[in-house]
Amino acid sequence: MRIKCRYALPMISAHNEAHRIHRSGRLRAAVLGANDGIVSTASLIVGIAAAQADKPGIILAGTAGLVAGAMSMAAGEYVSVKSQEDTEHADLEQERHALEHHREAELIELASIYESRGLTKELSIEVAHQLMEYDALGAHARDEIGITDELSAHPIQAAVWSAVAFSAGAAFPLLAATLAPTTVLLWLIPLLSILLLGILGTTAAKAGGASPLRGALRVCFWSMLAMGLTAGVGKLFGISL
Repeated sequence: MRIKCRYALPMISAHNEAHRIHRSGRLRAAVLGANDGIVSTASLIVGIAAAQADKPGIILAGTAGLVAGAMSMAAGEYVSVKSQEDTEHADLEQERHALEHHREAELIELASIYESRGLTKELSIEVAHQLMEYDALGAHARDEIGITDELSAHPIQAAVWSAVAFSAGAAFPLLAATLAPTTVLLWLIPLLSILLLGILGTTAAKAGGASPLRGALRVCFWSMLAMGLTAGVGKLFGISL
């Protein structure tokens, strides 16, 4: 005789969620690098063109800005992310020492974290015990410190992404300045830069799951302000900066 369960569990189909947080580091470095490359190089070209410089001087300044900017972005990103990595390693080493000498206290600490998230005390202890049996350091790194494989620091990766993205962004206004007559640079470079930045802001917003319009407007506003101020400096002093 077959007995039917009164509270049978419903059939649940496979459910996959495409989260974006795992690519936040690469996305941040790429967007920051490309945005900085476009804005700084375009601003430099506009400022020098406003100072009545000749074409060779403009190209030289733009090329120097591209190389210096790419190296600066790579170095700055590496140093900052490396500092984060050093902090993570120090915290992990401290946690490894605590697990070796105060394992019971670490078990209670981990259980209290799960209890604060809504589990019962008994279940919290059981979960903490099983996770520590499987990977004690990993459990504490993730739930106590907040370090995960997806969000951990990668300094080399961040430096390379920043340098490549900066160079790619800076290449567009530099190429336009090389091909276009000097007389049109004061309006051509800003228009081209705003178009590129709008595309960049929209693409980055879509990749991050945010509003494309808001992302494009935010990037364009600050970029227009930077180029306007630089052009004003070039006009005011009338020299190649």
